[in-house]
Amino acid sequence: MKLQHFFIIAWAFFACTFSVQATANALAIPQEISEADIKADLPQPYVVKKGDTLWDIANYFFKDPEKWLKIWERNLYISNPDLIYPGNEIWFNIKKKKNGGLSQIRPQPKVVLKAVEKLEAKIDASQLLTALARQDFIQEDDIEGVGYILDSADDRINYGANDHLYLKMQQAANDGDIFDVFRTGDPIKDPQSGKVVGVLVNHLGQIEVRSKAEGIYRGVVLHTFEELSRGDRLKPAKHINTKITPSYPSGNTLGKVLYIRNDAAEAGRNQVIGISLGLGDGLKAGTALSIHRAGRIIKDRVTGKKVRLPEEKIGEVLVLVAQKDASVALVVESASSINIGDAVRNKANR
Repeated sequence: MKLQHFFIIAWAFFACTFSVQATANALAIPQEISEADIKADLPQPYVVKKGDTLWDIANYFFKDPEKWLKIWERNLYISNPDLIYPGNEIWFNIKKKKNGGLSQIRPQPKVVLKAVEKLEAKIDASQLLTALARQDFIQEDDIEGVGYILDSADDRINYGANDHLYLKMQQAANDGDIFDVFRTGDPIKDPQSGKVVGVLVNHLGQIEVRSKAEGIYRGVVLHTFEELSRGDRLKPAKHINTKITPSYPSGNTLGKVLYIRNDAAEAGRNQVIGISLGLGDGLKAGTALSIHRAGRIIKDRVTGKKVRLPEEKIGEVLVLVAQKDASVALVVESASSINIGDAVRNKANR
């Protein structure tokens, strides 16, 4: 190699080294940070979020984000992005600017001990609304209703939606009034006293009054669940809340199953039952209750004495209609067959 070439290469190497060192020295020159550099009324600490960079942190604290150089120079422990973790809390204190001004706390894992909580299963509101629309529970004195279907305009026997009918009313009605069409179902009795506590009725559809002439009302069938017939009874339509929220009574509510629809021997999911709790017990449409079966009595083979096993939960119900002394409820869950006499409790005491 010629000596001339050697000096050229040596000079280039020296110039490059000097340039890099000069740049490094320039970056290392402290830039004074004053109160004027910090954003006013700054909420602290800054909590690091996923994806944050040193620029994001500087932009939070400083009016001029380029002050991130000071974070880099004086806080080497957070200059590496790999050491900035989401959740870290960072403070800036102007009084400690000689040490970089920043302080950091890294959140530590915590173990929280708490009692196991049972989450309530989501209630199918549509199921409840359907049952409310088709079932009702009335007092024995109300089974005649306020009117009945007299006939149809074309002398047919059975009627459906949009049919025009003639109505006989025991009380005055106005144009636009809507009535539930119903048929009386089974009476609900207390199995011990034999007292009738209410009557289950089945809704067949709804009729709207359109006009009146010579003491006879004209109406049109809005919709039906079953075919309507002459003599079917009318009662004022019940308003159904389409945003029913299940409610859970407090206290020590206790009743029993009085009735199973159609005099069935047992009930299961989606069946209607009568219970011995009503308005006086704080029940209303949407009240959630649980059904429990008394434990069997067995003989303890060790002591020879009779022992009753614990009561077991076998189902859940939602109240459809509440009367003074009793209610009609829909079985929404069942783990076993439900029978007359099974206990009814508020779910808080299950």
